[in-house]
Amino acid sequence: MTGRLQACVEGYQATGRLPSVVAGVLRRGELVEVAGAGDVPGPDPADVQYRIGSITKTFVAVAVLQCVADGLLALEDRIGAVVPGTGYADATVAGLLGHVSGMQSEPVGPWWERSPGVSLDDLLAANDGTGAVAGPGEYFHYSNLGFALLGEAVARLRGQSWWAVTRSRILEPLGMGRTTYLPVGASAQGFSVGHFDGTLTREPHQDTGAMAPAGQAWSTVQDLAAWGRFLTQGDPRVLDLDDLRDAYRPGQGDYGLGFRVVEAHGRRLVGHTGSMPGFLASLFVDPGTGDGSVLLTNATTGLVTDAVPARLLGDGPVEPSAPWTPTVRVPDALAGVPGVWFWGNTAFELRWHDERLEVHSLALQNRQDVFEVQGDRVVGVAGYHRGETLHVVRRGDGSVSHLDCATFVYTRTPYDPEVEIPGGHPA
Repeated sequence: MTGRLQACVEGYQATGRLPSVVAGVLRRGELVEVAGAGDVPGPDPADVQYRIGSITKTFVAVAVLQCVADGLLALEDRIGAVVPGTGYADATVAGLLGHVSGMQSEPVGPWWERSPGVSLDDLLAANDGTGAVAGPGEYFHYSNLGFALLGEAVARLRGQSWWAVTRSRILEPLGMGRTTYLPVGASAQGFSVGHFDGTLTREPHQDTGAMAPAGQAWSTVQDLAAWGRFLTQGDPRVLDLDDLRDAYRPGQGDYGLGFRVVEAHGRRLVGHTGSMPGFLASLFVDPGTGDGSVLLTNATTGLVTDAVPARLLGDGPVEPSAPWTPTVRVPDALAGVPGVWFWGNTAFELRWHDERLEVHSLALQNRQDVFEVQGDRVVGVAGYHRGETLHVVRRGDGSVSHLDCATFVYTRTPYDPEVEIPGGHPA
Protein backbone atom coordinates (compact mmCIF):
# COMPACT_ATOMS: atom_id res chain seq x y z
CA MET A 1 0.00 0.00 0.00
CA THR A 2 2.99 2.26 -0.56
CA GLY A 3 1.78 5.78 -1.32
CA ARG A 4 -1.81 5.18 -0.24
CA LEU A 5 -1.14 6.10 3.39
CA GLN A 6 0.63 9.27 2.30
CA ALA A 7 -2.35 10.22 0.15
CA CYS A 8 -4.72 9.56 3.06
CA VAL A 9 -2.68 11.70 5.42
CA GLU A 10 -2.41 14.52 2.90
CA GLY A 11 -6.18 14.36 2.41
CA TYR A 12 -6.80 14.61 6.14
CA GLN A 13 -4.45 17.59 6.37
CA ALA A 14 -6.13 19.42 3.51
CA THR A 15 -9.79 18.79 4.27
CA GLY A 16 -9.48 19.02 8.06
CA ARG A 17 -7.22 22.08 8.06
CA LEU A 18 -4.68 20.30 10.24
CA PRO A 19 -1.37 22.10 10.92
CA SER A 20 0.37 18.73 10.83
CA VAL A 21 -0.61 15.08 10.89
CA VAL A 22 1.38 11.85 11.20
CA ALA A 23 0.12 8.29 10.85
CA GLY A 24 1.22 4.69 10.70
CA VAL A 25 -0.20 1.33 9.63
CA LEU A 26 0.44 -1.97 11.41
CA ARG A 27 0.31 -5.36 9.74
CA ARG A 28 0.51 -8.46 11.92
CA GLY A 29 1.60 -6.27 14.82
CA GLU A 30 4.45 -4.54 13.02
CA LEU A 31 4.63 -0.93 11.92
CA VAL A 32 5.05 -1.23 8.15
CA GLU A 33 4.43 2.31 6.91
CA VAL A 34 4.57 5.85 8.28
CA ALA A 35 3.53 9.12 6.65
CA GLY A 36 3.30 12.78 7.58
CA ALA A 37 1.81 15.94 6.09
CA GLY A 38 1.78 19.63 6.92
CA ASP A 39 4.38 21.25 9.15
CA VAL A 40 5.61 18.13 10.96
CA PRO A 41 8.08 19.35 13.63
CA GLY A 42 10.94 16.97 13.08
CA PRO A 43 12.67 14.88 10.42
CA ASP A 44 11.04 11.58 11.43
CA PRO A 45 7.23 11.55 11.54
CA ALA A 46 7.32 8.31 13.54
CA ASP A 47 9.23 9.96 16.41
CA VAL A 48 7.42 13.30 16.91
CA GLN A 49 5.41 13.59 20.10
CA TYR A 50 1.77 14.66 20.05
CA ARG A 51 -0.63 14.76 22.96
CA ILE A 52 -2.77 11.62 22.84
CA GLY A 53 -5.66 12.64 25.11
CA SER A 54 -7.92 9.79 26.10
CA ILE A 55 -5.64 7.10 24.70
CA THR A 56 -4.06 7.71 28.12
CA LYS A 57 -7.11 5.93 29.54
CA THR A 58 -5.95 2.65 27.99
CA PHE A 59 -2.73 2.85 30.05
CA VAL A 60 -4.80 3.46 33.18
CA ALA A 61 -7.09 0.56 32.31
CA VAL A 62 -4.14 -1.83 31.97
CA ALA A 63 -2.69 -0.54 35.26
CA VAL A 64 -6.04 -1.26 36.94
CA LEU A 65 -6.21 -4.72 35.37
CA GLN A 66 -2.69 -5.40 36.64
CA CYS A 67 -3.96 -4.65 40.15
CA VAL A 68 -6.81 -7.07 39.57
CA ALA A 69 -4.43 -9.76 38.30
CA ASP A 70 -2.22 -9.27 41.36
CA GLY A 71 -5.17 -9.66 43.73
CA LEU A 72 -5.06 -6.05 44.96
CA LEU A 73 -8.45 -5.18 43.57
CA ALA A 74 -11.59 -6.75 42.11
CA LEU A 75 -13.70 -5.37 39.31
CA GLU A 76 -16.75 -5.52 41.58
CA ASP A 77 -15.09 -3.45 44.31
CA ARG A 78 -16.52 -0.05 45.15
CA ILE A 79 -14.14 2.78 44.36
CA GLY A 80 -14.84 4.33 47.76
CA ALA A 81 -13.04 1.40 49.43
CA VAL A 82 -9.81 2.51 47.74
CA VAL A 83 -10.38 6.25 47.36
CA PRO A 84 -12.32 7.32 50.46
CA GLY A 85 -13.84 10.76 50.37
CA THR A 86 -15.23 10.56 46.87
CA GLY A 87 -18.88 11.45 46.41
CA TYR A 88 -19.16 8.48 44.06
CA ALA A 89 -18.05 5.87 46.57
CA ASP A 90 -20.56 3.25 45.38
CA ALA A 91 -19.33 3.22 41.78
CA THR A 92 -17.62 -0.07 40.95
CA VAL A 93 -14.24 -0.40 39.31
CA ALA A 94 -15.86 -2.13 36.34
CA GLY A 95 -18.48 0.59 36.11
CA LEU A 96 -15.81 3.28 35.97
CA LEU A 97 -13.75 1.40 33.38
CA GLY A 98 -16.81 0.90 31.18
CA HIS A 99 -18.33 4.37 31.72
CA VAL A 100 -21.54 3.01 33.23
CA SER A 101 -21.05 4.40 36.73
CA GLY A 102 -23.61 7.18 36.28
CA MET A 103 -21.00 9.89 36.90
CA GLN A 104 -21.10 13.16 35.00
CA SER A 105 -18.69 13.62 32.11
CA GLU A 106 -16.56 16.47 33.42
CA PRO A 107 -15.48 17.76 36.82
CA VAL A 108 -17.01 20.85 38.38
CA GLY A 109 -14.91 23.96 37.80
CA PRO A 110 -12.96 25.51 34.91
CA TRP A 111 -12.35 23.68 31.64
CA TRP A 112 -9.90 21.17 33.08
CA GLU A 113 -8.11 20.43 29.81
CA ARG A 114 -7.05 24.08 29.39
CA SER A 115 -6.54 24.97 33.06
CA PRO A 116 -3.76 24.26 35.57
CA GLY A 117 -4.56 21.00 37.31
CA VAL A 118 -5.94 20.84 40.83
CA SER A 119 -5.04 18.50 43.69
CA LEU A 120 -7.00 15.36 44.38
CA ASP A 121 -8.40 16.83 47.59
CA ASP A 122 -9.73 19.84 45.67
CA LEU A 123 -11.13 17.59 42.93
CA LEU A 124 -12.96 15.38 45.45
CA ALA A 125 -14.30 18.38 47.36
CA ALA A 126 -15.72 19.97 44.22
CA ASN A 127 -17.34 16.75 42.98
CA ASP A 128 -19.45 15.47 45.84
CA GLY A 129 -21.75 13.16 43.90
CA THR A 130 -24.54 15.61 43.23
CA GLY A 131 -23.56 15.80 39.56
CA ALA A 132 -24.54 12.20 38.83
CA VAL A 133 -26.56 11.82 35.64
CA ALA A 134 -27.79 8.25 36.14
CA GLY A 135 -27.79 5.33 38.53
CA PRO A 136 -24.90 2.83 38.42
CA GLY A 137 -25.25 0.59 35.36
CA GLU A 138 -28.28 2.45 34.05
CA TYR A 139 -26.68 3.46 30.76
CA PHE A 140 -23.39 4.34 29.11
CA HIS A 141 -22.22 7.86 29.90
CA TYR A 142 -18.61 8.76 29.16
CA SER A 143 -16.84 10.18 32.22
CA ASN A 144 -13.40 11.76 32.33
CA LEU A 145 -13.90 12.27 36.04
CA GLY A 146 -14.25 8.53 36.55
CA PHE A 147 -10.76 7.87 35.20
CA ALA A 148 -9.29 10.41 37.61
CA LEU A 149 -10.60 8.17 40.41
CA LEU A 150 -9.20 5.04 38.73
CA GLY A 151 -5.76 6.64 38.43
CA GLU A 152 -5.84 7.53 42.11
CA ALA A 153 -6.89 3.98 42.99
CA VAL A 154 -3.81 2.64 41.17
CA ALA A 155 -1.61 5.13 43.01
CA ARG A 156 -2.92 4.14 46.42
CA LEU A 157 -2.70 0.42 45.77
CA ARG A 158 0.88 0.65 44.43
CA GLY A 159 2.21 3.34 46.77
CA GLN A 160 3.38 5.67 43.99
CA SER A 161 1.78 8.01 41.47
CA TRP A 162 -0.33 6.54 38.70
CA TRP A 163 2.18 7.84 36.15
CA ALA A 164 5.12 6.25 37.96
CA VAL A 165 3.21 2.97 37.86
CA THR A 166 2.45 3.44 34.17
CA ARG A 167 6.07 4.18 33.38
CA SER A 168 7.64 1.33 35.38
CA ARG A 169 5.03 -1.40 34.83
CA ILE A 170 3.88 -0.63 31.29
CA LEU A 171 5.98 1.76 29.24
CA GLU A 172 9.48 0.60 30.20
CA PRO A 173 8.84 -3.13 29.69
CA LEU A 174 7.37 -2.38 26.26
CA GLY A 175 10.21 -0.05 25.24
CA MET A 176 7.91 2.98 24.94
CA GLY A 177 10.53 5.55 25.93
CA ARG A 178 8.95 8.35 23.88
CA THR A 179 5.67 8.21 25.79
CA THR A 180 5.87 10.83 28.52
CA TYR A 181 3.81 12.87 30.96
CA LEU A 182 5.01 16.18 29.47
CA PRO A 183 6.56 16.73 26.02
CA VAL A 184 10.22 15.81 25.62
CA GLY A 185 12.33 16.37 22.50
CA ALA A 186 10.70 16.73 19.09
CA SER A 187 7.06 17.55 19.81
CA ALA A 188 4.15 19.38 18.23
CA GLN A 189 2.61 22.59 19.50
CA GLY A 190 -1.14 22.25 19.86
CA PHE A 191 -3.30 24.65 17.85
CA SER A 192 -6.91 25.55 17.33
CA VAL A 193 -7.74 26.79 13.85
CA GLY A 194 -9.85 29.89 13.36
CA HIS A 195 -13.07 28.64 11.82
CA PHE A 196 -13.62 31.60 9.50
CA ASP A 197 -10.12 32.89 8.77
CA GLY A 198 -7.90 29.79 9.10
CA THR A 199 -5.45 31.40 11.52
CA LEU A 200 -3.72 29.41 14.27
CA THR A 201 -4.12 29.95 18.01
CA ARG A 202 -1.62 28.25 20.32
CA GLU A 203 -3.31 26.05 22.92
CA PRO A 204 -1.80 25.63 26.41
CA HIS A 205 -0.08 22.36 27.34
CA GLN A 206 -1.30 22.13 30.91
CA ASP A 207 -0.31 19.68 33.60
CA THR A 208 -3.85 18.59 34.41
CA GLY A 209 -3.09 17.43 37.95
CA ALA A 210 -5.64 15.10 39.48
CA MET A 211 -7.45 14.82 36.13
CA ALA A 212 -4.32 13.66 34.31
CA PRO A 213 -5.31 9.95 34.11
CA ALA A 214 -8.11 11.05 31.76
CA GLY A 215 -5.86 12.47 29.04
CA GLN A 216 -2.42 13.79 29.99
CA ALA A 217 0.10 11.70 28.05
CA TRP A 218 2.22 12.47 24.99
CA SER A 219 3.40 9.82 22.55
CA THR A 220 4.58 9.05 19.01
CA VAL A 221 3.49 6.88 16.11
CA GLN A 222 6.37 4.51 16.88
CA ASP A 223 5.45 4.11 20.54
CA LEU A 224 1.74 3.76 19.90
CA ALA A 225 2.51 1.10 17.32
CA ALA A 226 4.31 -0.78 20.09
CA TRP A 227 1.24 -0.28 22.28
CA GLY A 228 -0.97 -1.58 19.49
CA ARG A 229 1.24 -4.66 19.14
CA PHE A 230 0.92 -5.30 22.88
CA LEU A 231 -2.86 -4.98 22.68
CA THR A 232 -2.93 -7.76 20.09
CA GLN A 233 -0.27 -10.06 21.59
CA GLY A 234 -0.13 -9.35 25.32
CA ASP A 235 3.13 -9.52 27.27
CA PRO A 236 3.71 -11.53 30.47
CA ARG A 237 5.75 -8.62 31.89
CA VAL A 238 2.69 -6.36 31.59
CA LEU A 239 -0.58 -8.29 31.18
CA ASP A 240 -1.57 -11.61 29.68
CA LEU A 241 -3.50 -11.67 26.43
CA ASP A 242 -6.47 -13.46 28.03
CA ASP A 243 -6.90 -10.58 30.50
CA LEU A 244 -6.73 -8.11 27.65
CA ARG A 245 -9.32 -9.99 25.64
CA ASP A 246 -11.68 -9.92 28.60
CA ALA A 247 -11.33 -6.13 28.62
CA TYR A 248 -12.27 -5.93 24.94
CA ARG A 249 -15.72 -7.47 25.40
CA PRO A 250 -18.09 -4.57 24.70
CA GLY A 251 -20.65 -3.68 27.29
CA GLN A 252 -22.91 -0.70 26.84
CA GLY A 253 -22.01 1.91 24.25
CA ASP A 254 -19.60 -0.41 22.38
CA TYR A 255 -17.09 0.11 25.16
CA GLY A 256 -15.21 -2.56 27.08
CA LEU A 257 -13.13 -2.08 30.21
CA GLY A 258 -11.20 1.03 29.20
CA PHE A 259 -11.24 0.27 25.48
CA ARG A 260 -13.44 1.42 22.63
CA VAL A 261 -14.70 -1.08 20.08
CA VAL A 262 -15.34 -0.03 16.46
CA GLU A 263 -16.17 -1.86 13.25
CA ALA A 264 -14.13 -1.46 10.06
CA HIS A 265 -14.29 -3.58 6.93
CA GLY A 266 -16.28 -6.28 8.68
CA ARG A 267 -13.92 -6.76 11.59
CA ARG A 268 -13.86 -5.57 15.18
CA LEU A 269 -11.09 -3.20 16.23
CA VAL A 270 -10.18 -2.14 19.74
CA GLY A 271 -8.33 0.93 20.98
CA HIS A 272 -9.26 4.51 21.71
CA THR A 273 -9.58 8.00 20.34
CA GLY A 274 -8.11 11.04 22.03
CA SER A 275 -8.58 14.78 22.14
CA MET A 276 -7.11 17.64 24.11
CA PRO A 277 -7.11 21.34 23.22
CA GLY A 278 -4.86 21.46 20.18
CA PHE A 279 -4.66 17.71 19.58
CA LEU A 280 -6.55 14.73 18.17
CA ALA A 281 -5.44 11.09 18.19
CA SER A 282 -6.60 7.66 17.06
CA LEU A 283 -5.26 4.15 17.76
CA PHE A 284 -7.12 0.97 16.82
CA VAL A 285 -5.98 -2.60 16.22
CA ASP A 286 -7.54 -5.88 15.20
CA PRO A 287 -6.80 -8.32 18.08
CA GLY A 288 -7.10 -11.26 15.71
CA THR A 289 -4.74 -10.20 12.93
CA GLY A 290 -2.52 -7.55 14.51
CA ASP A 291 -3.49 -5.03 11.81
CA GLY A 292 -4.07 -1.51 12.99
CA SER A 293 -3.63 2.21 12.52
CA VAL A 294 -2.26 5.19 14.44
CA LEU A 295 -2.90 8.85 13.66
CA LEU A 296 -1.85 11.99 15.55
CA THR A 297 -2.49 15.64 14.72
CA ASN A 298 -2.08 19.02 16.42
CA ALA A 299 -5.52 20.53 15.84
CA THR A 300 -8.51 20.77 18.17
CA THR A 301 -11.01 19.81 15.47
CA GLY A 302 -11.07 18.73 11.82
CA LEU A 303 -10.95 14.94 12.08
CA VAL A 304 -13.44 12.16 12.91
CA THR A 305 -10.99 10.05 14.90
CA ASP A 306 -13.01 6.86 15.20
CA ALA A 307 -13.41 6.73 11.40
CA VAL A 308 -9.64 6.78 10.81
CA PRO A 309 -8.96 3.02 10.87
CA ALA A 310 -11.58 2.27 8.23
CA ARG A 311 -9.83 4.66 5.86
CA LEU A 312 -6.21 3.85 6.68
CA LEU A 313 -6.75 0.08 6.60
CA GLY A 314 -8.77 0.16 3.39
CA ASP A 315 -7.45 -0.66 -0.04
CA GLY A 316 -9.43 1.60 -2.37
CA PRO A 317 -7.87 4.43 -4.37
CA VAL A 318 -7.30 7.79 -2.69
CA GLU A 319 -7.32 11.00 -4.70
CA PRO A 320 -4.35 13.37 -4.16
CA SER A 321 -4.99 16.59 -2.24
CA ALA A 322 -3.40 20.01 -2.36
CA PRO A 323 -1.98 20.91 1.06
CA TRP A 324 -3.73 23.38 3.34
CA THR A 325 -1.64 26.27 4.63
CA PRO A 326 -2.67 28.23 7.74
CA THR A 327 -3.57 31.88 7.25
CA VAL A 328 -1.03 34.45 8.38
CA ARG A 329 -3.34 37.41 7.80
CA VAL A 330 -6.58 38.19 5.99
CA PRO A 331 -6.12 40.78 3.20
CA ASP A 332 -7.02 44.34 4.16
CA ALA A 333 -9.78 44.36 1.54
CA LEU A 334 -11.55 41.57 3.47
CA ALA A 335 -10.74 42.60 7.05
CA GLY A 336 -13.79 41.92 9.21
CA VAL A 337 -15.57 39.96 6.48
CA PRO A 338 -15.05 36.26 7.39
CA GLY A 339 -17.95 35.03 9.52
CA VAL A 340 -21.68 34.37 9.30
CA TRP A 341 -23.79 36.58 7.03
CA PHE A 342 -27.44 36.58 6.00
CA TRP A 343 -29.00 37.00 2.60
CA GLY A 344 -32.49 37.81 3.80
CA ASN A 345 -33.20 35.05 6.31
CA THR A 346 -30.76 32.56 4.77
CA ALA A 347 -27.46 32.07 6.57
CA PHE A 348 -24.11 31.83 4.80
CA GLU A 349 -20.62 31.22 6.11
CA LEU A 350 -17.88 33.32 4.51
CA ARG A 351 -14.54 31.62 5.09
CA TRP A 352 -11.06 32.77 4.07
CA HIS A 353 -9.44 29.53 2.92
CA ASP A 354 -6.33 28.86 0.83
CA GLU A 355 -6.09 32.55 -0.14
CA ARG A 356 -9.68 32.68 -1.31
CA LEU A 357 -12.99 33.76 0.17
CA GLU A 358 -15.45 30.84 0.08
CA VAL A 359 -19.19 31.29 0.52
CA HIS A 360 -20.94 28.26 2.04
CA SER A 361 -24.69 27.96 2.42
CA LEU A 362 -25.48 26.84 5.96
CA ALA A 363 -28.90 25.68 4.79
CA LEU A 364 -27.53 23.45 2.02
CA GLN A 365 -24.17 22.79 3.73
CA ASN A 366 -22.22 23.22 0.52
CA ARG A 367 -19.87 25.70 -1.10
CA GLN A 368 -21.63 28.05 -3.53
CA ASP A 369 -19.24 30.87 -4.42
CA VAL A 370 -15.51 31.58 -4.32
CA PHE A 371 -13.91 35.05 -4.47
CA GLU A 372 -10.33 36.23 -4.89
CA VAL A 373 -8.73 39.57 -4.08
CA GLN A 374 -7.53 40.98 -7.40
CA GLY A 375 -5.92 44.35 -6.90
CA ASP A 376 -8.56 46.61 -5.37
CA ARG A 377 -11.44 44.27 -6.26
CA VAL A 378 -12.90 41.13 -4.68
CA VAL A 379 -13.88 39.08 -7.73
CA GLY A 380 -15.94 35.91 -8.05
CA VAL A 381 -13.91 33.09 -9.60
CA ALA A 382 -16.33 30.18 -9.13
CA GLY A 383 -20.04 29.70 -8.54
CA TYR A 384 -23.09 31.84 -9.25
CA HIS A 385 -21.19 35.14 -8.86
CA ARG A 386 -18.26 34.26 -11.10
CA GLY A 387 -16.80 37.41 -12.64
CA GLU A 388 -18.81 39.73 -10.40
CA THR A 389 -17.46 42.06 -7.71
CA LEU A 390 -18.18 41.63 -4.02
CA HIS A 391 -18.41 45.12 -2.51
CA VAL A 392 -17.45 45.37 1.17
CA VAL A 393 -19.41 48.35 2.49
CA ARG A 394 -17.83 49.86 5.58
CA ARG A 395 -19.04 52.33 8.18
CA GLY A 396 -17.18 55.48 9.03
CA ASP A 397 -15.14 53.69 11.72
CA GLY A 398 -13.96 51.04 9.24
CA SER A 399 -16.20 48.22 10.51
CA VAL A 400 -18.17 46.24 7.94
CA SER A 401 -21.80 47.27 7.51
CA HIS A 402 -22.82 44.81 4.80
CA LEU A 403 -21.73 43.06 1.62
CA ASP A 404 -23.20 43.69 -1.82
CA CYS A 405 -22.70 41.48 -4.88
CA ALA A 406 -24.92 42.10 -7.90
CA THR A 407 -27.90 43.13 -5.72
CA PHE A 408 -27.30 40.23 -3.31
CA VAL A 409 -26.96 42.00 0.03
CA TYR A 410 -25.45 40.12 2.99
CA THR A 411 -26.01 41.43 6.52
CA ARG A 412 -24.90 40.29 9.96
CA THR A 413 -28.52 39.83 11.09
CA PRO A 414 -31.50 38.77 8.94
CA TYR A 415 -32.92 41.76 7.05
CA ASP A 416 -30.84 44.23 9.06
CA PRO A 417 -33.07 47.34 9.35
CA GLU A 418 -30.01 49.61 9.21
CA VAL A 419 -29.04 48.37 5.74
CA GLU A 420 -30.80 49.31 2.50
CA ILE A 421 -32.02 46.05 0.96
CA PRO A 422 -33.43 45.82 -2.57
CA GLY A 423 -37.20 45.35 -2.45
CA GLY A 424 -37.41 46.79 1.02
CA HIS A 425 -37.61 44.99 4.36
CA PRO A 426 -40.32 42.40 5.00
CA ALA A 427 -43.23 43.53 7.09
